[in-house]
Amino acid sequence: MTNILVPELGESVVEARVARWLKKEGERVEVGEPVVELETEKIDLEVNADRGGVITSIRHKEGDDVKIGEVLAVMDETASMGGPQGSAPQVAKARASHDSPAVPASPPLPASDTRATPTARNVAKNHDVNLASIQGSGAAGRVMKQDVERAIPPAAAPSRELQGSAPQMSKAPASPALPAFQSADRREERQRMSKRRATIARRLVEAQHNAAMLTTFNEVDMTAVMALRERRKEAFKQQHGVSLGIASFFVKASIAALRAFPLLNAEIQGDEILTKHYYDIGLAVGAEGGLVVPVLRNADQMSFAELEHAIRDFAQRAADGTLTLQDLTGGTFTITNGGVFGSLMSTPILNPPQVGILGLHKIQDRAVALNGQVVVRPMMYLALSYDHRIVDGREAVQFLVSVKEYIEDPGHLLLES
Repeated sequence: MTNILVPELGESVVEARVARWLKKEGERVEVGEPVVELETEKIDLEVNADRGGVITSIRHKEGDDVKIGEVLAVMDETASMGGPQGSAPQVAKARASHDSPAVPASPPLPASDTRATPTARNVAKNHDVNLASIQGSGAAGRVMKQDVERAIPPAAAPSRELQGSAPQMSKAPASPALPAFQSADRREERQRMSKRRATIARRLVEAQHNAAMLTTFNEVDMTAVMALRERRKEAFKQQHGVSLGIASFFVKASIAALRAFPLLNAEIQGDEILTKHYYDIGLAVGAEGGLVVPVLRNADQMSFAELEHAIRDFAQRAADGTLTLQDLTGGTFTITNGGVFGSLMSTPILNPPQVGILGLHKIQDRAVALNGQVVVRPMMYLALSYDHRIVDGREAVQFLVSVKEYIEDPGHLLLES
């Protein structure tokens, strides 16, 4: 007998949820074949069989929370109907990296075989939507939450029974009419939090309770950066195959400022301060199921073109649900951009154990005083949240001023990088 165990899930991830069993008790499994999908706080994984055999016992049902090393199922190798007996270690991999065997175009796959995220399955189940009828927009045709939401039929039109000129008679006593301000549709839905959403909720509260978090604000004139992008956009895209965006400028500016104020690139370990002299910059990305923070490793060694390619790759894979645990682990400082959703100003929350996070916001034309004249400039509010236990207010303010100066003089920034 062989136990199929919950594998290592990555740095700081110790628990998962059984999202979907791909095999049932009594079914045969080949070497390397996916057996079960797990949902973690960061990504969704498939657990593959490291040997061939027959599933004799499933120990945890769908929806159960499990920890690393727990037995998910038991497999009888002697009942296998052939196939090589592999000895490779059990593999957990991102679901999108598994290629399903080819199937005929007709008939369509049954809903249970349709490749979809656990969140998409929950939404489909709650709204009685057939997953097999949905064309997925994710990688390899994977059905995403938004695909299901688009397929939900609109609510039925309200009955016109009482709109006639004569009242409708019924043997049953009439229900009292609702007040005009009340809606006839007063449904409620209860849905279990996903592992990612529950973890986000817990970590946000922990960040506020376990750190002396303060936020300082400033504003930056984006005129110079926007003019530079306008002048260079065609040549840059032609040369590098990617557009020159805003984020890469702030990554470069943040790294330059971190070099000047290294405590914002540190963390607290017990009664010690661990200062890091490398720059792994996390970029907060809104994805299905909640926020994820993929990490640009050694970002100080990356060119503008390399940063832009990496940023766009992260955004695409976050949307497709194909980010890996390696993409999401570590990080020494984080940048988040609420401006892409229209936020004018916000207070970003620290991403523990980091002690600094830079918040970007919407670029908006505003009247500002410049050289004694009132002019209209594209302005952005910046916010820096920091852990006051090791970062003083003076350092935080100077850090943000430094970022502002680099952005307002991108030529200086280019020289520094």
